[in-house]
Formats: sequence, structure tokens, C-alpha cells
Amino acid sequence: MLKLSKLADYATVLMAMMAQASERLYSGQELSERSGIPAPTVAKLLKKLLQGGLLQSSRGAHGGYRLARDPERISVADIIAALEGPIAVTECLGHHSDCTLESDCSARANWRLINLAIHHALEAVTLAQMAGNTSRMAPQEVPLTFHPRSASPI
Repeated sequence: MLKLSKLADYATVLMAMMAQASERLYSGQELSERSGIPAPTVAKLLKKLLQGGLLQSSRGAHGGYRLARDPERISVADIIAALEGPIAVTECLGHHSDCTLESDCSARANWRLINLAIHHALEAVTLAQMAGNTSRMAPQEVPLTFHPRSASPI
């Protein structure tokens, strides 16, 4: 089964909450209370999202976290990458592959195409859409087919 980690899912929930009023600061405690995600998990996620360049932080009594970019300029792919690193559906597509079959694998090229299609799909959905701040993509904007000749490999 191909599925996102629970932390990537939770990070998307937090970011979508923040995108609803992206100009304001949010405390970790407030995000925990509003989302129902335990405070230690929220703290861990905020740290990773901050390190990934998706959040900015301010210290002090009135400090907190806010989005580093407009919600329209943050994709679901950005959030996943901040939590889990580059998107790779198989071991051989990651930066540090331990696959012993990699050099002789006839399926690797097709896995690259599949990975690229998934990456494009995740990039096509913005945080603003996840937060409900914008209408869904019009049908003509949704990539329904993937043309491997027009895509560059990852």
C-alpha cells in the first residue's frame, strides 16, 4: 500500500489550519488544541516545517509561527518533502539507495515515470486548496494523463 506517514498527514492538517488566516501567528499550544494533535507532536512538526522553509517563527510573549509563503505558493509536495525528504515511491529513486538490483533493474525507468507522475500530482494541489481558501482546479487544469516524453526524469 502506498500511503503518507501519519506525520505528513498531521503536518498538512496544521499547515491548512494556518493557511486559513496566513498573516497571523499561531502558537504550538493553540495549534494542538485546535487540531487535536498532541502538543509534543505539534512541536516536532513545527520544527521540521520551520527547517523545511515552510514556516517562519517569532520568539517572545507574542511570538509564534506563520507561513513563510502565501498558501497558493506552497504545495502538498512541499509539505511532504519537508517531513520525509524527496518523494520516492521505491528505494532506488531515493538519494541514498541500498538496492542491490538497481544497476540491472528493468523496472527502474518505469518507476521513475510513476514517481514523476505522483510528484506532479502532489505539486498541483496547493495549501490554499487544502485549506479551502480557493476553488478547486477547473477540470481542464487537472492533469488527467501523463506524457513521459514531455517530462524530465527526477
